[in-house]
Amino acid sequence: MDDISRMLRMARLEATLDKRCLLGASTTMVVQPGAERDVPFHVLLEGELEFEVGGHLFPMVAGDVIVLPAAVRHRVITSGSLPARGTVETAGATFTRTSSAGGGPAVIDLFCGHYRVAPGAGAILFGSLPTPTHVSLFESEAGRSVLLQLSALMRAEAQHDGAGSAAIMSALCTVLIALVLRTSASAGAHRGLWTAAADGPIADVIQRVVQKPGDSWSIAALARDSAMSRATFIRRFQAATGTTFGRFLVRTRLMCAADLLAGTDLTVSTISSQVGYRSESAFTRAFREEVGVTPARFRRSQRSEA
Repeated sequence: MDDISRMLRMARLEATLDKRCLLGASTTMVVQPGAERDVPFHVLLEGELEFEVGGHLFPMVAGDVIVLPAAVRHRVITSGSLPARGTVETAGATFTRTSSAGGGPAVIDLFCGHYRVAPGAGAILFGSLPTPTHVSLFESEAGRSVLLQLSALMRAEAQHDGAGSAAIMSALCTVLIALVLRTSASAGAHRGLWTAAADGPIADVIQRVVQKPGDSWSIAALARDSAMSRATFIRRFQAATGTTFGRFLVRTRLMCAADLLAGTDLTVSTISSQVGYRSESAFTRAFREEVGVTPARFRRSQRSEA
């Protein structure tokens, strides 16, 4: 299994389409924060808009996707010379249809939804991404081709909005996040995604670690294997991923550990060893710092929730 597919499987996410927004000019749509572990996303299929979060504006054009790993209040804004206006919503069988108050022709076609991620692996994965995660799927021919097909399916299903639509839209939105995670081009963000690092040797290191997180990894050995000095490896890794190698390694190991805790009956001691920790106490400390609870409590909560 490839790395991104493996991480998404561990994240155990559930995708939901919440709205299709056909907004006219001079419209502002305010989106309030969702529930804990909800990760909102927006994919613009047609038109241009400004996305505001945390006091910063991010221009979006057709083919752009924004994902908010931290659920925060945000706004969608369309330009125009009309008086500023809000939105009206019409409930559908599967999702809400949002339009501009006062009517008028639509200038954007925007699909909005959220991913519900599992605690542990899912929270760690999405917590490792920038807020917002902003990519342009049209910047590569492969991304453009897949998104055009995906958008045609989403629009067709939106017109149907009946039996089976929720399941179909969920599957299509899961395809969308896989496209985002493998897209190295960053649209307006400060850095790209570590899941699609554009630096070849660094991307190779990431792949090796994700496949075998329990191995004994050292910066010196990885730098030597990559024909770099230690200092060059450290600099290039941080430039390509936005994080340090040590932080990346810890997160990768703990994602795998959370997956094993939730899906197997292996002891905590065995899992800590499998993901590369020399002592159970060191593993428990690292897990609690990242997830907020001990491995044993995490496992109990997962079984109770199931």
